[in-house]
Amino acid sequence: MATIHVDVVSAEHSLFAGEAKFVSLPGEAGELGILPGHTPLISRIRPGTVKIVRADNSEEHVFVAGGLLEVQPGTVTVLSDTAIRSQDLDEAKAVAARQQAEEALRQAKDKTEVAVVEAELAMLAAQLAAIRKLRGR
Repeated sequence: MATIHVDVVSAEHSLFAGEAKFVSLPGEAGELGILPGHTPLISRIRPGTVKIVRADNSEEHVFVAGGLLEVQPGTVTVLSDTAIRSQDLDEAKAVAARQQAEEALRQAKDKTEVAVVEAELAMLAAQLAAIRKLRGR
């Protein structure tokens, strides 16, 4: 069976490096599915879940807070400032962070501050959606 090498890397460390037969992730213009032999591609990615299906059909899920995707012959690379393995996602922490961001938005004084907090809220909303989807809620 054909596979493609996948690397998922955050600013802190590598979260996944291995062979897969399929990868899906939230591209800038919609959901992307990548199979071995995919045409080369560079794209921004939105906050959401990277799903990696290994050759044995086991799955790995990694939440990314946006980033870049590069597809080359035989290789898929996902680069993200923040990436968290699905088993390490903490719903209570994400809810608390969202509440803090909502308070920061209420207290924001200029457009730049508002934009930064709104981006954080969007990422936290995507993280909570990923947690709930992966946990079947």
